[in-house]
Amino acid sequence: MPKKSKPKPRHNAKARTASKPAASADVIERIANALERLAPRHAGLPDFSAADAYVWHPDARRLAPVKRINRVEMSLLKGIDRVRDVLMENTERFAKGLPANNALLWGARGMGKSSLVKAAHAAVNLAFARNSKGGALKLIEIHREDIETLPELMALIRGERWRFIVFCDDLSFDAEDTSYKSLKALLEGGIEGRPDNVIFYATSNRRHLMSRDMMENERSTAINPGEAVEEKVSLSDRFGLWLGFHRCSQDEYLAMVDAYVKHYRIPAQGEALHHDALEWSTTRGARSGRVAWQFIQDLAGRLGVALKD
Repeated sequence: MPKKSKPKPRHNAKARTASKPAASADVIERIANALERLAPRHAGLPDFSAADAYVWHPDARRLAPVKRINRVEMSLLKGIDRVRDVLMENTERFAKGLPANNALLWGARGMGKSSLVKAAHAAVNLAFARNSKGGALKLIEIHREDIETLPELMALIRGERWRFIVFCDDLSFDAEDTSYKSLKALLEGGIEGRPDNVIFYATSNRRHLMSRDMMENERSTAINPGEAVEEKVSLSDRFGLWLGFHRCSQDEYLAMVDAYVKHYRIPAQGEALHHDALEWSTTRGARSGRVAWQFIQDLAGRLGVALKD
């Protein structure tokens, strides 16, 4: 008589079935956490009353406050009286909520283009503070390589009660660069356009924001030479203000040196000071506000004077 086979032990099917949903939920949670870490974090708007200037960080979608702005006092900017007055008037109108133009400050290197923007921002805020209105303007710096993220920045600050100067230093575009289209839409185009509480200031060594050899190359290879560069040249046309900066004369250069010496109380004056300043500019091959400031730093260092405001 054949032996009866023992029944095989049955595993707990209920326990196995119950563990699957728990394991699946754990995996899903880990995946969700990983995706959240990879996604850019939206830090939201900062407390704009805490600082007057900010730097745009597109990777983190945030505006980082600047505790101390690197700037020069307006009284120390020499040889640019006309463009100074024009930019100041435009900035004051904007701060008051009146119509104002975007501005392109272009021209010779080291003649105070970016310094003028920061000085105008400080001067207008100081005037408003004296009238007990607080800092009316906030300065936001956007780097040249982040121009494509301008629409995101505009969406972030649109509708805020503060007024903003969005500032890009040393703006220019290469032949294959298409990021200028984001700037064109902001300046004067697109469905939304520039917010009422935003104005755009930029500095550049190029009047049309592209080099001459690029323009000539476009003309020589295009079927219609006129249309080849029209799209890029039209970008500079969208700035209502073109403020040109040109190389300074010897007298203007020496006036810059004298102003710095007086402001920082450096014990130097007369013909010896001017002789050293001119010799310094000769070795640099240029006369400009930047060269004057570099001479002052060298002079103060040799005389043991700390450059403190």
